[in-house]
Amino acid sequence: MSRTEEPLTALTDIPITTIDGEPTSLGAFAGKVILVVNVASRCGLAPQYEKLEALQKTYGERGFTVVGFPSNQFLQELSSTDAIKEYCSATWGITFPIMDKVRVNGRSEHPLYTKLKKTPDAEGKAGKVKWNFEKFVITPSGMVHRFRPAIEPDAPEIVGAIEAALPVR
Repeated sequence: MSRTEEPLTALTDIPITTIDGEPTSLGAFAGKVILVVNVASRCGLAPQYEKLEALQKTYGERGFTVVGFPSNQFLQELSSTDAIKEYCSATWGITFPIMDKVRVNGRSEHPLYTKLKKTPDAEGKAGKVKWNFEKFVITPSGMVHRFRPAIEPDAPEIVGAIEAALPVR
C-alpha cells in the first residue's frame, strides 16, 4: 500500500457538486474516513458497487463514508444524472453520496483528482487514473492511500486502511 500525506484542507476545500447539483466539498465529511471512487454504471467493474455499499453499511456509523464520482472518462457512464441515480438506487441500493460527473484525467480533470493522483499506488506509481473504480482512502488527518481498479473494495489492504483510521470501538 502506498500513501501520501496531503494537507487536509488542500483536499477538503476543493469545491465539488452533488449529483443533485448542490455545491459542497469533502469538508462536509470532516472527521470521517472517506473512500473516493470514480464509478461508471456500464463498466465491467460495476459489481464493485455492491462491496462499496457493504463497506458503507459496515463502517458508516463509525465515521466512514464512500463518495462516488461518476465519470464518463472511459466512455462507460450513463449520460444523465437521473439515469445514474436510478441505476445506483435500483440496481445496487446505494446509500452513500454520489457526486456529479467529473473527468479524472486530462486538461479538464476535476481539481480533486489533480491532487489525489499525486498519491502513488502500491507499486510506487502516481499519475493517471487507469480505469473506473480507482479508489482513494482519505483519513481524517489527510493521509491518502491509493488502490487501483482491480483491487476489490473489500480487499484486506483497503479494509485495513479504513479500520486503521477509524476510532477504536
